[in-house]
Amino acid sequence: MATKQVIVMRKDLGMRKGKMISQGAHASKGTLTKNGTIERRDGKIFFVAEIDEKYAEWLESSYKKITLYVKSEEELYAIYENALKNNLRAILIIDNGDTEFHGTKTPTCVAIGPDDEEKIDVVTGELDLL
Repeated sequence: MATKQVIVMRKDLGMRKGKMISQGAHASKGTLTKNGTIERRDGKIFFVAEIDEKYAEWLESSYKKITLYVKSEEELYAIYENALKNNLRAILIIDNGDTEFHGTKTPTCVAIGPDDEEKIDVVTGELDLL
């Protein structure tokens, strides 16, 4: 069974392309680093994270990522909550607002997975490609 990760971006914000890429990168990386720790050993710094079978499968394959969009903050939260309800790894990214949102913290995107494509499609299958 194939694994993938989905990034769901808010299209209503009118973010610059570079900002969208940055937010998507935060989300994708965040699924790994969310539960990780930094360790120092022999003067070196290591990042340590426990990963499950699906994450390992994804890392050992093509890192398949799909970017989809929603049209509102409400839709973004609904997708995020539905992913959690379906026991999927998910992370919500809230931008600090330093560059585009006039100092207002703003939810921008969600990463879901990696996990089996079929499981993720239950949550995101109706969304359009960005």
